[in-house]
Amino acid sequence: MTGRITKLFLYLAGALALSSALAAQNDDTAIQNDAKAQAQLTLEDLRTFTDVFNQARNNYVEEVDDKTLLDAAIRGMLLELDPHSSYLPAKKYEELNDASKGRYSGIGIDVETRDGKIYVRAIINGSPADEAGLNPGDMITSINGQEVRGRYLPDAIDEIGGDPETDVVLIVQPAEGEAREVTITRAYVQVPALSYVPVGESFGYFRLTHFHNESSTHLKQSLESIKQAGTTISVLILDLRNNPGGVLRQAVGIADGFLDEGVIVSTRGRNSKMQMEFNANPGQWLPGTPVILLVDRGTASASEVLSGALQDHQRALIVGERTFGKGSVQSVLPLRNGAGIKLTTALYYTPSGRSIQAQGIEPDVAVDWEATPGMDDERIRESDLEGHLEQERAVETSVPLSEVPADYRLEEVLTALREANLYTP
Repeated sequence: MTGRITKLFLYLAGALALSSALAAQNDDTAIQNDAKAQAQLTLEDLRTFTDVFNQARNNYVEEVDDKTLLDAAIRGMLLELDPHSSYLPAKKYEELNDASKGRYSGIGIDVETRDGKIYVRAIINGSPADEAGLNPGDMITSINGQEVRGRYLPDAIDEIGGDPETDVVLIVQPAEGEAREVTITRAYVQVPALSYVPVGESFGYFRLTHFHNESSTHLKQSLESIKQAGTTISVLILDLRNNPGGVLRQAVGIADGFLDEGVIVSTRGRNSKMQMEFNANPGQWLPGTPVILLVDRGTASASEVLSGALQDHQRALIVGERTFGKGSVQSVLPLRNGAGIKLTTALYYTPSGRSIQAQGIEPDVAVDWEATPGMDDERIRESDLEGHLEQERAVETSVPLSEVPADYRLEEVLTALREANLYTP
């Protein structure tokens, strides 16, 4: 077996050497001009990797198969780069594609853990869990015949999800009444990302939890529907608190909806394909209407792109805390075995040339959401992550900035949010 593995890595060495030779031939001029060009791997380097591989498979305290070791090596290679590059096995790769469509395969519940127990926090309307009669506050005591008590809860929660058209058997204990066993067939569940609540006399409050492939379309349709109903929004409030991001082009689409012209965001990376710039097109959804974005330290990635674009063009007032600071672009690259990798390939820059990375977006008006009951004071930012990329210098730009709309009525807005119990996510 050891001989087979050694041959495998010698073959890998040959393939890498050939790839390196072709790359060197194609980029000969660039390499000659680059004094910092890195040396290629040698055969001795790959032999060292083979030695480590064999020592682990032969001497580790527990038996471990070759594929597990190889997958671990791949994961380790990517994790050493930065916190957001990762290996996606085939199932995770498929789940990521589903997430970009705003859906996942499961039963349609949001859960929370308390005192080593799993409770249903919320249920998606029309989901399998809704049809099975589950209710918020129900405690899940058993999953597929295995007691939850004593288990590692993240693993137990993962078991509730699964492939569509498969069953999961739960024992559910309601807050009042007897426990019951229920069999639920998993299905693709559309995750609601946008919600609307009229607040105060004429404020329109929109909560956007993440960006999927239809987010900008849904917001535009919602605004059109409100207008057709005869309602006039005097101040639009877009709540991006705890929004981790998602599909970049949807954040760009929403920014475009509030801008007539100018740069929305640019990306800069080592690969020339990652040198991109997104610009706004003429026409706004709500011209002249003041826009307020609510942000916190959980506002990240595409949410920060949207915030930075509207702030730089002075089209919106940013209210809340300094944001998370994830200013890096992850490209999802497929592999031939059905898996994929999520690789950091570029950094975001706001229209004025600011880098978001490890810095975040500073609000125009600071509001301490942490002082509100229910918020988690221990939440971290990008700069707290081990191995994070440092902030890049600003890029030169010449973006014409517009005037700030005068009437944001911020105090009225915050008072209305408190009264509507929307002061926290």
